[in-house]
This record gives sequence, C-alpha cells and structure tokens, in this order.
Amino acid sequence: MRHALERRGYGLSPVTTLPRLVSDCAVETQAIAERLPQAPTKDLATEGAMVEHFAQLGVWGVATSIDIYNCNPETIRDADKIRQFVVELCDLIQMTRYGDTVVVHFGEDERVAGYSMTQLIETSLISAHFANQTNTTYLDVFSCKPYDPTVVEEFAQRFFGGTHCIAHVNLRI
Repeated sequence: MRHALERRGYGLSPVTTLPRLVSDCAVETQAIAERLPQAPTKDLATEGAMVEHFAQLGVWGVATSIDIYNCNPETIRDADKIRQFVVELCDLIQMTRYGDTVVVHFGEDERVAGYSMTQLIETSLISAHFANQTNTTYLDVFSCKPYDPTVVEEFAQRFFGGTHCIAHVNLRI
C-alpha cells in the first residue's frame, strides 16, 4: 500500500497524506458524478422506470439492503417459506437462480440466532438473515442486472409480514 501511495505522489506522513488522499477521492467522486446524466423528470414509480433509469445512468450494479421489522415469526422460522420467498422474488424481478437456495439455522447467542439464506443468481447474489429474537429480516440483493429496489422492498415486507422497513440502495458504478 505504501508503495502504491508513493507512486501516486503521496508522502509518508499520515498528517499530510490522509487529508490530501481524502481530498483527491472527493475530486474523483465529483468528476464521476458530473459525467452521469441528470435524473429523468418522469415519475420513477411507474412500471419499469427505475430499471430504465439505472440503464441510462450506466450503473454496473444495484445493491439493496432492506431491514424489515416485526415480521411474522412463523414465516421467518420456516426454511421452506424462506426458499419459497427466494423463488417468488427471483421470478418477480426476473433473476435466474444458480444452484439451490441454502438455508441454515445457527447462532448460539439468542440475539443473533435464526436462519441465514444465500442464493446465487446468474448476475450475483441474494442473501438474508432472520433474527428470531427481534423478528427482523435483514435482506440484501445485489445484481449487475438492473432491478427495481422498491419492488423488492414491497414484496419482501408483504411476504414476511413486517410492519415497516428501512431500505438502502447503492448504485455500483
């Protein structure tokens, strides 16, 4: 790492190197943002508009993390229901599953005990952990094929019977 920084003209002093490195990263991020097209004026809630918008931006991938609270305890403690969710979600967002869905229950500490799920898809991965103690689902969907995160959020909350959720979407450029 030190040699890579030196090749880019950074000194060895953390006092002077770190602020310059942070500043340079901010400049590079701004340059990338300026090259992206402006957001469309149409309503992104319409069918397929979000996927089209991501394609226009030229994003490499979409990563969505969704925390769903107060889920139905029977659903998140049922491995077959979790597998059913994966099949239905992949069909809904038109992702091709690659291999079997892995659902494993573990966790000696009750705070984190519950099922964990992974499903490879041809364009990346879907994973989740289901926390028994809080009846919370922590779902992650990453794909280099665009999909609508709102569709995933609404479907997952409805499927697991959650009362509310928080979603974060990261575009990979």
